[in-house]
Amino acid sequence: MRIATWNVNSITARLPRLLAWLESTGTDVLCIQETKSTAEQFPAAQLRELGYESAVNADGRWNGVALLSRVGLEDVVIGLPGGPEYGGVQEPRAVSATCGPLRLWSVYVPNGREVAHDHYTYKLAWFEALKAAVAEDAAGTRPFAVLGDFNVAPTDDDVWNPALFEGATHVTPAERAALAALRETGLSDVMPRPLKYDHPFTFWDYRELGFPKNKGMRIDLVYGNKPFTGAVSDAYVDRDERKGKGASDHAPVVVDLDL
Repeated sequence: MRIATWNVNSITARLPRLLAWLESTGTDVLCIQETKSTAEQFPAAQLRELGYESAVNADGRWNGVALLSRVGLEDVVIGLPGGPEYGGVQEPRAVSATCGPLRLWSVYVPNGREVAHDHYTYKLAWFEALKAAVAEDAAGTRPFAVLGDFNVAPTDDDVWNPALFEGATHVTPAERAALAALRETGLSDVMPRPLKYDHPFTFWDYRELGFPKNKGMRIDLVYGNKPFTGAVSDAYVDRDERKGKGASDHAPVVVDLDL
């Protein structure tokens, strides 16, 4: 099986590239983040023509997540059980489902904005709720993984210049501790190989020639339990999909499994 995660930064803007990518890569399950669409606007019909079922959690703002599967889509859970609210609502940042032999989550962790911002406190609370929600599956015997844009670089090696991020979100001790606590439920970081350079960055800002200069971050992650990681035969960042006109600022992370 081939699964992947991709922050598309607008499903509408990225649809032609997405459809072509799915056809060319033969991906069985794709976790999508930042759809920037409502559930009604989501292109489920076009995806169905390629053989993919869709599970969507989206409200039309800057969030939104989805799971696409051509190997089945069952026991769908929309949202993060017990998750915190922001601005009086639970934002559409999580969706989970059983896809063939796998149980998967697609997540879009809150950005946090600034350390002193209430969105940062919300981000840490969201991590706590995620940890509680996945603990049983993470410790189970069925292959299980949480994939998505975690908005945290796990180590200093995961940012192009750590000194420039000092005091900023995405690299603070509290955020990294939240990631470590998530792993302690029984999950491990599936480290993808880079297609170029020496580190598998997944995000490059549109500004200041971030991509050509490889000023990147690794914030799109795949966290799997032992039955999942034991089946991994390959993992890589599809850096080529960040190239060219109309690309997302994130690249897909692809994982091949021998199940």
